Amino acid sequence: DNESNGKNNKNASLTPVVVQFGGQTAINLSQSLNEVNVPILGSSAESIDVASDRHLFEDFLSDIGIPNPPGSSVSNVDDALRVASDVGYPVLVRPSYVLGGRGMEIVQNDNELTKFLNSAIEVASGRDILIDKYFEGREVEVDAICDGETVVIPGIMEHVERAGVHSGDSLAIYPTQTLSDAEIKTIVEYTEKIALALNTNGLINIQFVVLGGHPYRSFKDNGLDSESQNLDTKVYVLEVNPRSSRTVPFISKATGIPLVKMAIKSMLGHKLKNHGFVSGLVKNQKLVAVKAPVFSMSK
Repeated sequence: DNESNGKNNKNASLTPVVVQFGGQTAINLSQSLNEVNVPILGSSAESIDVASDRHLFEDFLSDIGIPNPPGSSVSNVDDALRVASDVGYPVLVRPSYVLGGRGMEIVQNDNELTKFLNSAIEVASGRDILIDKYFEGREVEVDAICDGETVVIPGIMEHVERAGVHSGDSLAIYPTQTLSDAEIKTIVEYTEKIALALNTNGLINIQFVVLGGHPYRSFKDNGLDSESQNLDTKVYVLEVNPRSSRTVPFISKATGIPLVKMAIKSMLGHKLKNHGFVSGLVKNQKLVAVKAPVFSMSK
């Protein structure tokens, strides 16, 4: 807590802390730690705040020319209804700086928005609520490592469920099964641009939605939308998490790349290129791996 932080700060030298491996809770602590000058290894508190604060994040993406779903942050029902009217239903309602998709809902009209916004406000603990246009597209997820110069993408994971199902509750497949070469190229370009512009040092998780094409297309079987290169689609960034995500163990095992180990080396000043890595997407392994959620029934 802040009191403990203040006491520790009286010491002449403070041990640096790592906030990338504690999920959203540790990320939330980054700002308090920074305020009392506790050194943070890896991505800075400023970078974390840019990715977590809605206004800063929108400005950041706009500055580097990367699209995200239209929307805004609000603190009351009237503003929420105005934003929903501007972007059009359905909209995705979610608190900022929360863990595990708490308070997140897809709403279809003013009555639902009013109802769910009150729940989201309780979860948000004084922070703004995010109201975004909901795109029912294909959700794609990337975990990457960056040392400020090199951005290594071990693999791209494609979600089975439609966008809007929380990534922790969804099935994810590596490597992607239905994305076109052009879509993969865009995802790689966006990942590299975001990681470098955000001054990422260590791990970063980015979630995308690919809008357009048939929702059940299959290129491998020459099925729907099999002419993959002619698809009229667009890739949007849903969110950026400057930390380890729950998919890091999965993608590390599937690709054989020790993401946590390499992230720690980067935080300590090692360059990824000195360990044999180059920027971009690593060649796919000759396997198909599936990440499935496990739900506890004891809670």
